[in-house]
Amino acid sequence: MSTAIQQVGNYLETFTEFAKSAADQKLPWLRKLREDAFARFCETGFPTTHDEDWRFTNVSPIARTQFVFGKQQKAFSNNDLTPWTITGAAAQLVFIDGRFAPPLSNSANLPGVQIRSLKDQIASKPTDLEAHLGKYANIQRDAFCALNTAFLEDGAFVHVRRATVLEQPVHLLFVSIESETPTMSHPRNLVVFEDESQGTVIEEYVSMGKGAALSNSVTELIVGENATVSHYMIEREHRDAFNVSTLRIQQARSANVASHSLLLGGGLVRNNVHPVLAGAGGECLINGLFVGDGRQHLDNYMYVEHAKPHCSSRQFYNGILDGHAHGVFHGRIIVHKDAQKTDAKQTNRNLLLSDDAQIDTKPQLEIYADDVKCTHGATIGQIEENALFYLQSRGIDEISARRLLLLAFAGECLDRMKPGLARDHAERLIRKHLVSFAHHRSRTPAAGKKERSWEEVG
Repeated sequence: MSTAIQQVGNYLETFTEFAKSAADQKLPWLRKLREDAFARFCETGFPTTHDEDWRFTNVSPIARTQFVFGKQQKAFSNNDLTPWTITGAAAQLVFIDGRFAPPLSNSANLPGVQIRSLKDQIASKPTDLEAHLGKYANIQRDAFCALNTAFLEDGAFVHVRRATVLEQPVHLLFVSIESETPTMSHPRNLVVFEDESQGTVIEEYVSMGKGAALSNSVTELIVGENATVSHYMIEREHRDAFNVSTLRIQQARSANVASHSLLLGGGLVRNNVHPVLAGAGGECLINGLFVGDGRQHLDNYMYVEHAKPHCSSRQFYNGILDGHAHGVFHGRIIVHKDAQKTDAKQTNRNLLLSDDAQIDTKPQLEIYADDVKCTHGATIGQIEENALFYLQSRGIDEISARRLLLLAFAGECLDRMKPGLARDHAERLIRKHLVSFAHHRSRTPAAGKKERSWEEVG
């Protein structure tokens, strides 16, 4: 038996049992959605480094691990969640190992807004989901997306009606629990903003305790005409965790969407962001920061499709890597033939704090229209020694000087976020996380060896 067949076979029994126990057997469209997705996963198996979209990331540690669904063995209180609570959020939905936890959640009754678990929505009003659920996430080209869809059961459902303005963010908190056996969860989120609505959604992934855990999430974000939406993906799990997340954005005419990613934890992390500007005049900002050390592997894959004319997109990703950490930025912009007057820009900047840290960066443009403006580029470097010396010459100690320079580099990401609770939350996390990096002791270059500086690589 080949390794690939064995890896897929590990999920066959789990899927068979899951399909039998699913509470929504009377929904043919949902049953077919799951079955088609699992068939596709069986056909492709897990991606390998021979696949171009995964050439820098080896997922064999995920493929060869036999995961089971987590079983909550203890009760949790709101006090247990204090480190991850965002005070002042419009609502907070909490999921333990992928399952909704009503006692820990606060889904306030907001005018024009529906916030509840996806499982509850399937059980009560599935017809409200059929038009969108599974219509945008691509199970054909992404095996992890297919696997998520096969086990689609729970997650968040957020529906903001026409012209409704969410003053404060909705917080979706996904918690993985320590277990003696490797556990998995496949959160599925459906977020719909109707025409002329506004709001912010924060997706956050954290851990309680250690142990191998896989979180494989998919979020379908549908944004109507003239709507303005910000989405935050924050990942800060422990170093034994595997996290694969996919954000699929569907934008209508003149919609304005900002996607902010913050990767601080996890052992092997893959962050997929796939916006489709499907209406004329749309704008999309894809902004991110990834910070890794030890042997973390943080992979960011951006796939931006310009399908209609007069749209603009901006990608800005900064990476800070220490120890033996490995970062990846693969930014791909597709400009379809009907997307005339496209304006797209892509920039990736990386700061390496050790000689063993590694970054693979691949900006990529595919243009099928003839009246566009597209640019891309990437830079790789170390902390500027002249800047460090200057700060120290002004009486600032080395640790404080490094902290200032790292915060300034990370601050580029923060500057692109709108002021408010979500940005304040992200800033607190970044500042706290970078304290350890500020203590990184500078390495003196060998005699005659020129110190690396910023250099253009794309």
